[in-house]
Amino acid sequence: MTTLSRRGLLAAGGAVAVAAATSACSVKEPSSSSGPKAISFLTFETPNLTPAYWDAAIQRVTAKNPDIKVRKLVSPTADGRTDYAKQLLTSGQFPDVMIAVSPAGFAEAGDLYAWSPSELADFVYPTANPIKGKYYQLPANTQTIPPVYYNKQMFAQAGVTATPATWAQLLTAAAALKAKGHTPFVVGGGKDAFASSMILDGIVSVDVYGRTPDWMTRRRAGTVKFADPDFTAALAKFADLAAKGYLKASDVSRDYAATEQAFLDGKGAMYPMGNWFAANADSKPHAFDIGVFNLPGDDGRTVVPAYTGGGMIVSAKAANLDAAKRFALGFQLDKTQLDASVKADGLIPAIKGYTPPATVGSVYRAGYDLYQQAVVKNEVVHAFRWETADDGLLPGMTDKVDAAAQDLITGRKNAAQAAAYLDAQWAKAGR
Repeated sequence: MTTLSRRGLLAAGGAVAVAAATSACSVKEPSSSSGPKAISFLTFETPNLTPAYWDAAIQRVTAKNPDIKVRKLVSPTADGRTDYAKQLLTSGQFPDVMIAVSPAGFAEAGDLYAWSPSELADFVYPTANPIKGKYYQLPANTQTIPPVYYNKQMFAQAGVTATPATWAQLLTAAAALKAKGHTPFVVGGGKDAFASSMILDGIVSVDVYGRTPDWMTRRRAGTVKFADPDFTAALAKFADLAAKGYLKASDVSRDYAATEQAFLDGKGAMYPMGNWFAANADSKPHAFDIGVFNLPGDDGRTVVPAYTGGGMIVSAKAANLDAAKRFALGFQLDKTQLDASVKADGLIPAIKGYTPPATVGSVYRAGYDLYQQAVVKNEVVHAFRWETADDGLLPGMTDKVDAAAQDLITGRKNAAQAAAYLDAQWAKAGR
């Protein structure tokens, strides 16, 4: 999916999904050949995606493909899986199959298998995330990044009777919450640094991509910079939240699991996080009702950041390439696995004909409906920082965005300094 056509493709894809919703998911079971075929599979673990989740998923595929033997690898950290894959490649241990690992860098070096159009036929967005005209990552799921989850009890205590529809209303709500003794925003960091930049990701997506959908393509072409006024304004808006005390600098030392638990424990009123949080919002204990709204912009327009991808990539040099491909497709297209991903991780499967079970929780359903409304109205843009193709950040830059976000939260940098830092790091990454 090119940046220039992201909105049209997302809307068209959504229409396909709706039209196909009454049909069965067209999952094809490939035939297996005799003889054991060993493959390695790199996963990651989160509070949602537990060892039991991955083991069950692997078993479902191997039960239908008994010739495939899977050796599971686990990234040391949830957000460091791409770096871990790089380490394994350097040491000659590159996995045969990886999930939610960015293909950028690997694809250009010839390390990944390029999926054919026929292999992508069951996906709603088969042309998502091209790298030099080829498709290396199965576009398995859509994630909205970030909706804002909120504590309805705290909102009521603060007299906030409606979810904010503009940035000014969001600031007013935050001020009212702070006045009642509540921390307005829950953020994190630590070894899972992405939790520091969630709000910034949303601001850039809504304010910058909302006006200039191909901004990142222009950044790659060198016609715009992070130091330009629109991007610097987004950085300043984020820094202002910290300056006003609406989020705590000390929280950047808290890892992802602890950040999620802090919100569930009532230690903050709003939790900007990817829609995967909905799974735990619907299942983990908490003493209040949780709502969800889209991060607002200045003018009240709805702009929903989303990313479709996150699926399997396969090593081009896998010793058992056919088995690796069969495993990847079998994993991503299995109806039971799709239902499991919805329940465990709040994903929105981008598979033709698939609809979530009627039994999904109320928080997931609310977020799902917000996304579907945005698709119909053509209000979806890419989620800044989460893109993995030619229209995304250069390899290695996601960590720099997270570092800049932490510096803005703690006050170590102002907006202009953070923008200059990102431009300098971009220049190094492009060499």
